[in-house]
Parts: sequence; structure tokens; C-alpha cells
Amino acid sequence: MKTKRLIIATFFGIVFGFVCYYFASSGGGDISTMLAINIILGRTMIGFAIGISSFKIKHWSLHGAVMGLIFGLPSAFGAVLGPEQPNFPHSMMFTWTLVMGIIYGFLIELITTVVFRARQE
Repeated sequence: MKTKRLIIATFFGIVFGFVCYYFASSGGGDISTMLAINIILGRTMIGFAIGISSFKIKHWSLHGAVMGLIFGLPSAFGAVLGPEQPNFPHSMMFTWTLVMGIIYGFLIELITTVVFRARQE
């Protein structure tokens, strides 16, 4: 495991956790403390998992998307445990949380591998 890769991926997981929280709270609905923690820690977990992963996939972009899908599932299930928002049912929350997990995983892998050149071993 490369320490540089772990630190960069985890850091950008935290950054995207706060970005995701900002987008979720800008919708006008009230976000509970537990949901905010779920959002931030879920994205941080994606970054950490990408940083420590030795799961070999042929292309780096697919690696980030798969890790985002796998580690986005707990956040997606956590998102539907809160109160249902008007005009945004639980099924949409689950789907969008999962889709955004895939996108954030892809972006974390992109930044880590391409921008900072911290490739997998």
C-alpha cells in the first residue's frame, strides 16, 4: 500500500463528503445530524477504500466507479432511513445516493491516479 495514495484518496473523500452535504442541504430541506454524518462519512469511506484497495481492475476509472458503488450502498440505505421529504421519495434518495457514490468514486480515483500520480501498486 502506498501511503501517498491512501492520504490523497481519503482527503478527497472527506472533501467530496462536504460537497455532497452542501448539495443535500441546499435543497431547502432540513438535514438531521445523523444524515449529515452519514453523508460525510460515506464519502470518506469511499476515499479510504480506494486508497487501500489492491483490487486490480484493468482501467483506473472503472476501479473508482466500482468502489463507489460497493461503498456507496451503506450510504444509500442510510439515506432512506430518515424521514421522507416531500417531492423526493425514498426510492429517489436511494438511487441518487448510489449514483452519486459511483460518480464520487470515479472522481476520487481520477484525482488520485491521474492528477497526483498515486497509482495502485
